Amino acid sequence: MRTPEIVPADEWEAARARLLGQEKALTRARDALAAERRRMPWMSVDTDYAFDGPRGRVSLLDLFEGRRQLVAYRAFFEPGVHGWPDRPCVGCSMMADQVAHLAHLNARDTTLAYVSRAPQADIARVKARMGWAMPWYTITDGFDADFGVAEWHGTNAFIRDGDRVFRTYFVEARGDETLGSAWSYLHITALGRQEEWEDSPEGYPQTPPYTWWNWHDAYGDSAAPPAGEEQVRRAVASGLLGD
Repeated sequence: MRTPEIVPADEWEAARARLLGQEKALTRARDALAAERRRMPWMSVDTDYAFDGPRGRVSLLDLFEGRRQLVAYRAFFEPGVHGWPDRPCVGCSMMADQVAHLAHLNARDTTLAYVSRAPQADIARVKARMGWAMPWYTITDGFDADFGVAEWHGTNAFIRDGDRVFRTYFVEARGDETLGSAWSYLHITALGRQEEWEDSPEGYPQTPPYTWWNWHDAYGDSAAPPAGEEQVRRAVASGLLGD
């Protein structure tokens, strides 16, 4: 292995500063792309898709669990896929291992769900074995074919207006590799992180950054208030927000 040049601390800091400028430019470009994503047109979902869940047959609307947004990942766990019946495919399992605690996503009125063609008994068994907590449903109809995930994994984002459901975004292949954190899922939704610094259409729900954050077991607990304005002030003063 041919290593890079070994330099003293001051030269290392200078090199790091040069790269940091490029990284901040990439972050700003990512934010701009997410802003465009929030302005994408929506596609009405008019088919009554059905899934099997732990408590029986449910609709696509049920997968929202009463929240406004849904992020649905198509995982390959079914006969004919390598690993069956003991495990889902290797890549989908790596994705599942990286999913952050769902309470943070739920706090932004967003639900994450996995969908596969495996029966519920097999899904429950593999979730218990692997320690996965996300809701996981069984596809029973043409949902996978209709939303581009019949032959390859992918993530669809949906939003609902009452009982009406709309498809707002889709990402697959290497685009899926970046998903796992609450932030990464929110960035592909129609409403984004829902923080005031974001460039979103007028009327979109937004709150100050940091102030809604909480411990995953303390959302809704008045005895454990979220981060306050002081943390926001420090972030603004240090230039962290927007970078």
